Amino acid sequence: MTRKTFVVLILTVLAACCFGMANKEGVKNPPKNIIVMISDGCGYNHLEAASLYRYGKSKSPVYEQFPVSLAMSTYLAGGQYDPNQAWQSFGYFKSGATDSAAAATAMSTGIKTYNGAIGVDMQKKPVKNIIERCEELKMSTGVITSVEFSHATPAGFVAHNKNRGNYSEIAQEMINQSACEVIMGCGHPLYDDDGNSKNEGYDYVGGKDTFDALVAGSAGGDCDGDDVNDHWTLIQSRQDFQKLSSGQTPKRLLGVPQVHTTLQQARYGDNKADSFKVKMTDTVPTLSEMASAAINVLDNNPDGFFLMIEGGAADWASHANQSGRVIEEQIAFEKAIETVIEWVNKNSTWDDTLLIVTSDHETGYITGPDSGKTKVWNALVNNGPENMPGFEWHSGGHTNQLVPFFAKGTSAELFKERAINTDTIHGQYLDNTDIANTIFTLLKQR
Repeated sequence: MTRKTFVVLILTVLAACCFGMANKEGVKNPPKNIIVMISDGCGYNHLEAASLYRYGKSKSPVYEQFPVSLAMSTYLAGGQYDPNQAWQSFGYFKSGATDSAAAATAMSTGIKTYNGAIGVDMQKKPVKNIIERCEELKMSTGVITSVEFSHATPAGFVAHNKNRGNYSEIAQEMINQSACEVIMGCGHPLYDDDGNSKNEGYDYVGGKDTFDALVAGSAGGDCDGDDVNDHWTLIQSRQDFQKLSSGQTPKRLLGVPQVHTTLQQARYGDNKADSFKVKMTDTVPTLSEMASAAINVLDNNPDGFFLMIEGGAADWASHANQSGRVIEEQIAFEKAIETVIEWVNKNSTWDDTLLIVTSDHETGYITGPDSGKTKVWNALVNNGPENMPGFEWHSGGHTNQLVPFFAKGTSAELFKERAINTDTIHGQYLDNTDIANTIFTLLKQR
């Protein structure tokens, strides 16, 4: 062996060792399963309000203890977040906000776009999303939400449309053209927001013909590339969702709970009441039950899966400044996170799975009482567990605040490398496009 050959051999061995060490540390190891959980409209003070109500103290939810805890910017194309200006004027956050469509597109494709865009760029051209890339790699994929499944966030991870308001078109694309194995969300045409039988319209499910085909078991195109249509199995009752949390599953599952727009937020009764004072609609599944059923379908694939889980109605409650219901929605979302963590601990490992918990934007501009003067952001008031904390609203719309970002599992540390900016209050932050771009980087290693 020549000296040159020996040196090359040593360098090769060292490189292999270094790569092995990186894999062991979970920095370079591509995940088998990727789960992204999004609480729509949730800012830092939404988390705080729910934590104070549920636990009587701050930062108690399990995900706030994840090893990766960062902030994230959410502005749309052409916008910015300026940390030097943000905390100089109370009104700064009220301009330049994204909507859920542009935010979902950024998180799922890695590109910024205009408000209202679903999976398209500024020229209204389709952009490949995470789910499409995962399907190319033979992974199973799905989206679930507590609002309509054709609404902005789930749509932004699956479909491509120039206008988020084209619900029927978007639903048809998700049902008949996507390769997803799981889709779950509200929008049932034959039930109202309280779970009562009533014809409310078919837009959210792709029109009457599409829904009739779902009921008949004849809707759905080819999802596995064998040129044979793979039809959806439709479930509607809460019992059907619960039954599918374990045991045998269909190849493709589309769940539409028997309620029109949201699981609970739009239910009848005093919508300004304190949390959990108005009886819940007990005929619809919880987001946790939906998550269990979805994962039970997706984890059959030895190549792994991607799943986006949205708590969609914290945003709706925030638009309406419903203090009680926004806490209900955030707690329901947190319970779904706990369900996912339990699945990882029992059925997978953190060496195989990457879990991301974040938001698409803040809605409602929550602060503690007596805020609003220049440079005055007071803390929320802790009134103990199961008592409404003291806070106030300053908007009925979206804001351009940084939102929380948490990650745990294999390669989660990579997101710290993306957090190259610093905010005075929240510290290091990344951008919402970094979610997709980091995941795309990981998928290249599979």
